[in-house]
Amino acid sequence: MGLKTQKIFLQILLIFVIFPSSLFRLERNTKMTTKAMQRGFKLILGSQSMARKRILAEMGYDYTIVTADIDEKAIRTEKPEDLVVALAEAKANEIISKLGGESQFAQDPQPTLLITADTVVVYKGVIREKPTTKEEAREFIKGYSGSHGGVVGSVLVRNLKTGVRRGGWDKAEVYFHEIPEQVIDDLIDDAITYKVAGGLTLEHPLISPFIDSVVGGVDTVMGLPKELTENFINDVL
Repeated sequence: MGLKTQKIFLQILLIFVIFPSSLFRLERNTKMTTKAMQRGFKLILGSQSMARKRILAEMGYDYTIVTADIDEKAIRTEKPEDLVVALAEAKANEIISKLGGESQFAQDPQPTLLITADTVVVYKGVIREKPTTKEEAREFIKGYSGSHGGVVGSVLVRNLKTGVRRGGWDKAEVYFHEIPEQVIDDLIDDAITYKVAGGLTLEHPLISPFIDSVVGGVDTVMGLPKELTENFINDVL
């Protein structure tokens, strides 16, 4: 996909964005997607990210959501690639424990697959996760203005019936035009800024006009690399 095509895709994506008024710990995807059922397995998405839900639905899967309660700050590594993989692993382990362990699925006639993921932004070699203060959010967003940031995203797919799992990571780079101060102020006042890695989400209508280009997969930036996810689903079945 060329840079121009990716920019057009980002603009089109805005039409379909819905920002949630609340986030649910457990919910059922109600889209008429039956790919998992047709292939004979159940699917759990271990994330409450709206972008990940949308991407998985676009891939043709219906799913159940179960979220993980972990202290992400307690898991530290030097390399962003190692960090996102470790966090996806930790989320999977916590969800499996919450569900009663893999032994609960061993006798099921159909396998259940669990998908977990994590994303961080890397700016000038420094890992950025979700901002926790207005000052940090401002520092993050001002840094992107007229510059660029890298995104590293992981995905882990685990077959809870067999214990087989596959995981990995992908990278992308996002380039920005100059971001006006008023836009930065408005983003800082938006609660969604504090729920996403690096304090920035491509589908946000305030920031989309100031995205110059994306080098790599837009789905990776959004939080769930489609190709990796599909490959890992096939691998664990």
